[in-house]
Amino acid sequence: MPAPRPAPTALAALALLTAGGVLTTAAPASAAGYNGACGSGYKVVNSADLPGGAGTVFLTYNGSSGKNCAVTVRASKGAARPMDVQLAPASDPGAAVLDSGDFTEYAGPVRLDAKGTCVTWSGIIGGQAAGKARTNCG
Repeated sequence: MPAPRPAPTALAALALLTAGGVLTTAAPASAAGYNGACGSGYKVVNSADLPGGAGTVFLTYNGSSGKNCAVTVRASKGAARPMDVQLAPASDPGAAVLDSGDFTEYAGPVRLDAKGTCVTWSGIIGGQAAGKARTNCG
């Protein structure tokens, strides 16, 4: 039996995304699973489902402020688990904003002034990661 693979870290997930990798190929979840954590004025513009039905990473945008916001939402509330969400300008992955810890419902929100800039975003729940690179370039 092969040794278990270590859970991806936030930086590893972001590195994979910025290198052009895709962490998930599942169809995006509907906005119905979004919990509104980014606040008023933010609309879901993209999402990525985590493998195994663990949850969804949502990317939102506020047209008035020009800010993106990301949040990783668990499929079901439960005991605290390691989770994270991160958001970075695609041109500068080192400027990523990150929320990481043990959460019962969601990680984030994290916000980034990104008007007219492509963003790279990802989330992790336990060992499951998803996200997208160089998206939403408006």
